[in-house]
Amino acid sequence: MIESARLTAFVASTDLDRSAAFYVDTLGLTARDRSPFAVVLDGRGATLRVTAVAEKAAADYTVLGWDVDDLDAAVDELRGRGITFTRYDGMDQDEHDAWTAPSGTRVAWFRDPDANTLSLQQHPG
Repeated sequence: MIESARLTAFVASTDLDRSAAFYVDTLGLTARDRSPFAVVLDGRGATLRVTAVAEKAAADYTVLGWDVDDLDAAVDELRGRGITFTRYDGMDQDEHDAWTAPSGTRVAWFRDPDANTLSLQQHPG
């Protein structure tokens, strides 16, 4: 049963207005619903629920990511929208702030207004 159900992802926010502006206006996702408790977004078939919280726990790992066909173009586009990508000490990241995994997958990270770590990844081939 669960294997045929649609996936819903959750991201915590301490300010829904700020998060809605980021996810809708900056990233270009479509808002489907809004309440005092959450902003519900369309993630191309998956649902992203940005949930209001009083305090957000720190997460030093990626909580949400997108597979892209052209990571360099996606990074350049988001930089043009004001996104700053994260560089990590000890990681060999290229001019698009992307790290290449042993599998050949390239990954670039950035943060939302609540410091949730988000990523773009391009798989080889």
